[in-house]
Amino acid sequence: MSGIIIATVILAVIGILIGIALVKAGLLFHVEVDQKEIDVRAALPGNNCGACGYAGCDAMAAAIAKGEAPANGCPVGGAPVAEKIGEIMGVDAEAEEKKAAFVRCNGTCENTGVRANYVGIKDCRSALYGGVAVGDCDYGCLGYGSCVQVCPEDAIRIENGVAVVNRDKCIGCGLCAKECPRGLIELVPISKTTIVRCMNRDKGPAVRKACKTGCIACGICERQCEHDAIHVENNVAHVNYDNCVMCGKCVEKCPAHIIMDLGGKPVVQEA
Repeated sequence: MSGIIIATVILAVIGILIGIALVKAGLLFHVEVDQKEIDVRAALPGNNCGACGYAGCDAMAAAIAKGEAPANGCPVGGAPVAEKIGEIMGVDAEAEEKKAAFVRCNGTCENTGVRANYVGIKDCRSALYGGVAVGDCDYGCLGYGSCVQVCPEDAIRIENGVAVVNRDKCIGCGLCAKECPRGLIELVPISKTTIVRCMNRDKGPAVRKACKTGCIACGICERQCEHDAIHVENNVAHVNYDNCVMCGKCVEKCPAHIIMDLGGKPVVQEA
């Protein structure tokens, strides 16, 4: 009986010693967390998408609290989040207008042809870097869904050979734009509706051989615009959204019908 008592006492003493050691370790390694960091983290949307340039919302909150990142550094949260974080940090924080992704390609199965059948990993980078040019257009959407795979909100899908974006789901994180090996995806302010659905930098005749609706770099859009908002660069038209007032003249006059107005559904194609 005395042996049981002795064993019980020994176990109790060991437990107490371990408890004391844990308390001391907690005090030794305790890291004081800034209340501002906690509040900023609570204000962030929590997508952990990395669009801000940090590993996630925790890292972003820590950087803002330390003054290493701006209060309006979250592109997903937009103005409401920037304003809230600005109040926490005691600074004025004006956020840029929220943006969403748009795929600059109209090379659907009807508009362009297939040069070869690719057999391999269903990934755009694998197809492109493997040296397989599967479509007639060397600049168009490959259609294997690298952008789809990285989208955290399931906002992109491949439709009729081209990636399309669901505007209602897109949070503007830009991960799809970074992933696209041909640089076809652009982030556009949600208030802007004029878009150019082409990235082909070849000259007119070559473009038409590759795609029925490609930009032929005629420059009519430039001459029609009174706001210096559209220019032909590297044989393809591009909109300067800082200047664009969406007057629609370039849309109306484009002979290739590649400049479009999304008519109340700005930035992205309907998926």
